[in-house]
Amino acid sequence: MSELSHVGADGAVHMVDVGGKPLSRRRAVARATVRMAAGTVARLEDLPKGDALTTAQLAGIMAAKRTSELIPLCHPLPLTAIDVRLAIVPDGVTIEAAAETTAQTGVEMEALTAATVAALTVYDMAKAIDKGMSITDVTLVEKTKEPA
Repeated sequence: MSELSHVGADGAVHMVDVGGKPLSRRRAVARATVRMAAGTVARLEDLPKGDALTTAQLAGIMAAKRTSELIPLCHPLPLTAIDVRLAIVPDGVTIEAAAETTAQTGVEMEALTAATVAALTVYDMAKAIDKGMSITDVTLVEKTKEPA
């Protein structure tokens, strides 16, 4: 277990100390997909609960800002940018979330959280009319780090 940064030699979990690391400009991009019936896709902007795409975009942004409250060993970060974009595709919605910071640790978890919560929000808003939806392909697609 010693290869895991959140697990000490004794097996106990801990938050990694990043205090000695220099600040760097960091960016991460994550994607997720919500698959659904074509009829559901056609109604995404006019569902009983409202516009799923706008609501999901806002939910993803809000989620990125609260990532450290959701994931126990995740550092709270001063996010400098969060961009959540949803695109309608023939079999559902694709979500791309980008998070940026200048900090001592990366923003992968924030990007992944934003994409996932946006997908969950689309699912929640459309579940009344489509029982066969699925959330798939949640993945980190890019991560960069450059000097501050």
